[in-house]
Amino acid sequence: MEKLIEYILQFGNLNKQQIELISKNATETQLHKDEYFAEAGKTFNRVAFVLEGVLRICYYNNKGEEITKYFIEENNFVANPYQNETFTEYIQAATDCKLIVFYPQQWSQLSNTILEWDTIINKIFHHALMKKMDRRSSLVSEDATTRYLKFIEKFPSLTNRVPLSYIASYLGITQSSLSRIRKNIV
Repeated sequence: MEKLIEYILQFGNLNKQQIELISKNATETQLHKDEYFAEAGKTFNRVAFVLEGVLRICYYNNKGEEITKYFIEENNFVANPYQNETFTEYIQAATDCKLIVFYPQQWSQLSNTILEWDTIINKIFHHALMKKMDRRSSLVSEDATTRYLKFIEKFPSLTNRVPLSYIASYLGITQSSLSRIRKNIV
């Protein structure tokens, strides 16, 4: 819980009672590698903070190929910006994960009770969006080797934590291409 509170405090101030309220409304849960936290075709209204592990957001393209869209590491939130709409992607544990989860009723209670909660959360999600755009923008026009080198730079801890197939999918290349790139770089 300390990691969550430390993270939130980077974006605003909370008093002791507000911190206790957050702790009281949070549920710690674990996901095993390959387990799904959210599935396409279902509603996804929870908010989670990643304490340990890596989640990946993925979907299936029109050819039935699994595409990794994004990775979410420790000390980051994951939420559906379009609550109450059917989710179109999957959120899967790329490694064993420990999460702090807030269910809709709990999240609403925090929003209704903590005066600055919505402002703090908006700052957190704006920060996450900017980070996501920074990480994705360089992957659009670069060649595969450059994309992989930038991936290593932006996600330094992931190359040894998640399957290469997920990284290749994220980079838009085949796993054999990624293996060749990695072989040539080392």
